[in-house]
Amino acid sequence: MSVETFVPSTQLVSLTEPAVRHFEKKLKDRPGAVIRLSTKVSGCTGYAYVLDFADAPHDDDEVVEVSPQLKVAVAANACDLIRNTEIDFVQEGVNGIIKYNNPNVVDECGCGESFNIG
Repeated sequence: MSVETFVPSTQLVSLTEPAVRHFEKKLKDRPGAVIRLSTKVSGCTGYAYVLDFADAPHDDDEVVEVSPQLKVAVAANACDLIRNTEIDFVQEGVNGIIKYNNPNVVDECGCGESFNIG
């Protein structure tokens, strides 16, 4: 009988299949472009996610290759705040919304725009 050992994830970020499809479609006409994730001090609880399209990662970004067509660049100063975060794309009626499933969050504002980590 084998005993499975829990090994914490060391992955910086992951994306759900709907998020991968969404971002690949957005970048299909921009070869070499990346999705860039950073954070800023904002909101009522501390930090807000900033998600942009960029022509290339910044020099100190951590780059995660999600698929052959999609790379996510994470700002160096955001890595500890968002480590192990799953990025999802959810269709709600006619709107598509990016959702962040961040296991580091200990507090979020009511509107979901900002977060704090422990």
